[in-house]
Amino acid sequence: MKNILIIGSTGQIGSELTMELRSRYTGNIVAGYIPSAKPQGRLLESGPSAVVDVTNAQQIAETVDKYNIDTIYNLAALLSAVAESKPQLAWTIGMGGLFNVLEVAREKKCAVFTPSSIGVFGNNSPKNKTPQDTIRQPRTMYGVTKVSGELLSDYYFIRFGVDTRSVRFPGLISNVTPPGGGTTDYAVDIYYSAIKTGKFECPLGADTYMDMMYMPDALNAAITLMEVDPARLVHRNSFNVTAMSFCPKIIYEAIKKRIPDFEITYIIDPLRQSIADSWPDSLDDSCARNEWGWNPYWDMEKMTDDMLTILGERHKKGLI
Repeated sequence: MKNILIIGSTGQIGSELTMELRSRYTGNIVAGYIPSAKPQGRLLESGPSAVVDVTNAQQIAETVDKYNIDTIYNLAALLSAVAESKPQLAWTIGMGGLFNVLEVAREKKCAVFTPSSIGVFGNNSPKNKTPQDTIRQPRTMYGVTKVSGELLSDYYFIRFGVDTRSVRFPGLISNVTPPGGGTTDYAVDIYYSAIKTGKFECPLGADTYMDMMYMPDALNAAITLMEVDPARLVHRNSFNVTAMSFCPKIIYEAIKKRIPDFEITYIIDPLRQSIADSWPDSLDDSCARNEWGWNPYWDMEKMTDDMLTILGERHKKGLI
């Protein structure tokens, strides 16, 4: 990777991935954005940016040509709960947008990373240690677009030789980007609430297990996979990756050890609970470990210490 375009650079993953790529590479690391979500602060000032709507193939192609792009990170998507309220838009962005990216990549000889999700699995997938290769029959529009995206990306690799790669992210926990409508976002919101109010209303049941990952590990996964020699890859779209599996009760207890007065109540959101119940409790990520050396660093204890320290400092400064 020398010159990289990040589509969706101001989103949950993109805002941090763009900065991480700029810290690692010296080429053009272009922050692609839509006009309603223009980069701000360091994201704007630290490198080039361009208006790139994933539904506009011409904008993608022109930006690829202008900056001599060889790798595209296609991060444009609606999060799970939002996608259920706007299924047509979710399909337009998730699948129409991906088709545009893959067509540009085919014509311009670019590699493509498109994140998938644990949302590809459904109620009939194995719940514990969900295998890399198993039944994928989701019952959400979010999951449908992710499964379809995996298949389309594999097709472009097999049919046209486009270097497509992907990981199935679990829930991602960030100290930079606030929660934004994902089913797993309670695991971000709970830290913010612990620091700001000392109380949290959880939309999921106390024993609802899901896989999770701290954002620094997620960024490393997205970059490491694109750097690896393609000859090592048996799979491509998409690799199971995970770092930890827990339920709201466990994360609450981890926070309470550090903030003894912290309180939690459970007010179940039926939509989010139904989505969470259809997803795996834990993933088997042995293929990622064997094929490209995936190895997470962050666990629950280290993540909780880091989240509470960083958010606590920002709260004192009035930044959250």
